[in-house]
Amino acid sequence: MIQRENWRLLMHPPAAGAWNMAVDEAILEAVGRGEAPPTLRLYAWSPPCLSLGRNQPAALVDEERLRAKGWHWVRRPSGGGAILHTDELTYAVTAPADHPLMRGGVLASYRRIAAVLVEALRALGVPAEVAGSAAEHAPAPDVCFTRPSDYEIHVGGRKILGSAQARRGGAVLQHGSLPLWGDLGRIAEALRFEDEAARRAEAASVRQKAITVAEALGREVEWAEVARAFRIAFAGSLGTTFQWGVLTPSEREAAVSLLAARR
Repeated sequence: MIQRENWRLLMHPPAAGAWNMAVDEAILEAVGRGEAPPTLRLYAWSPPCLSLGRNQPAALVDEERLRAKGWHWVRRPSGGGAILHTDELTYAVTAPADHPLMRGGVLASYRRIAAVLVEALRALGVPAEVAGSAAEHAPAPDVCFTRPSDYEIHVGGRKILGSAQARRGGAVLQHGSLPLWGDLGRIAEALRFEDEAARRAEAASVRQKAITVAEALGREVEWAEVARAFRIAFAGSLGTTFQWGVLTPSEREAAVSLLAARR
């Protein structure tokens, strides 16, 4: 059991992707400076938004299709593959790098956080499991939910939750996407392909390799129900009662500056 301490809980309504990433990055910087406590943030996205990992090329994005659909795209401060954020719950957990939850490097912290995420999903009735390390030479496709990853969370061999980390300035941010319902193959509409046959094949691959909470349960769940399960699982694992909070003035100012820089 991790020693009891004060954690902040932020629950934010759906927002544009650029703002969501700016807020996550602002919290990471504030926690690294010791100006904000360890934080769990739960949020959603509107309109739908494609996010790329920090090392993925912008050429992957089919901007013409995005504009036609009214969707956005943004680059995450973390790594990993492309995700279409819609009809989901996103979690972001941020703590100092020497915190017991985060210490020991990327894989050790992934493993600890994965155990908490599985606990939350099982509380909802989802029979989630944690896979071991990904194959050393496994292919790395562009789409997160078809990309093998260490300690990924799956249901019956199909990925249900994709996460990625950023480590900077003495702090760690891990955020992840839990699709609640809808067609996971929609991400193919946001990416470039050499032809429409390749686009259809990618959509079919995502549907085969990934799963939503609704499909796993046979029913749709409310965002608030899932958020409650996450809050309880993290509180139990961390040995704390979350303090409901808001962004500090400096965090909000930093997020506004980061948002302007993204534009």
